[in-house]
Amino acid sequence: MDNQGAVSGGDTEKLSVSASGRASDFVRHVFALLEKAEYRRCESGEDLEDIYRLRYKAYRANDMVPDTDNRRIHDELDETPNAYRFGIYIDGVLLSTLRVHHVTRITPLSPSTKAFGDIVYPMLEAGDTFVCPSRFASDPEWTRSYPHLAYVAMRLAPMACFHFGARYGLSTVREDHAGFYRRIYYSEPLSEPRSYPGVFNRVVLYRTDAHQNQSRFFTRFPFFRSTETERRMLFAEPAPGELAPLTVLPTAKFLARAA
Repeated sequence: MDNQGAVSGGDTEKLSVSASGRASDFVRHVFALLEKAEYRRCESGEDLEDIYRLRYKAYRANDMVPDTDNRRIHDELDETPNAYRFGIYIDGVLLSTLRVHHVTRITPLSPSTKAFGDIVYPMLEAGDTFVCPSRFASDPEWTRSYPHLAYVAMRLAPMACFHFGARYGLSTVREDHAGFYRRIYYSEPLSEPRSYPGVFNRVVLYRTDAHQNQSRFFTRFPFFRSTETERRMLFAEPAPGELAPLTVLPTAKFLARAA
């Protein structure tokens, strides 16, 4: 399930580049936040526990899930071999998280196939592959201080599409958050609203053609740019004898300076 934290789509209306070629104030604010940000792919131990507790904190603040004693949000999709769980740290503090599934015929499990299997499985049989972002959450105590945090987290989804060569990005989202995905990912609806296990709100399935929209992404959201090295460090398995990187710094800022 995607986008459980507090997200507002209104700011995306300010993301255009001016006629003189200068980035908007919003884009500059996102780049400024990227200067403080680092990504961590979390696979075990306290890092995962911190992510699960952050999900619960964000979802309860938005009245998305019932109160529980263990104060964690974790499900079976966290354990699938095609799941990538990320923490987004600002000045070394975990403030946001996103999970990404690479969905193929061999590894089909994801929120999109769980909720909309009748729609997604035929596309997989036709040879399509997908990236499915989910379990987005941001610390509600910090979202006012960092209102652009969602964009730092959500840039991981198009990066995954480009790394894996997946044509489409699928988003299983709350009805009231659908506008955000139309604006930021140019996504289009594929379903009517449905219920989702463990969530109060109904959800809808949205899809974007990441490669067709690539130039639109980078023109309107230049902070979505990334280097092949950054994508490989985030999503590729380490070679035998190599250690996975502890943290990965965003590279969009370097590409912007070189432009």
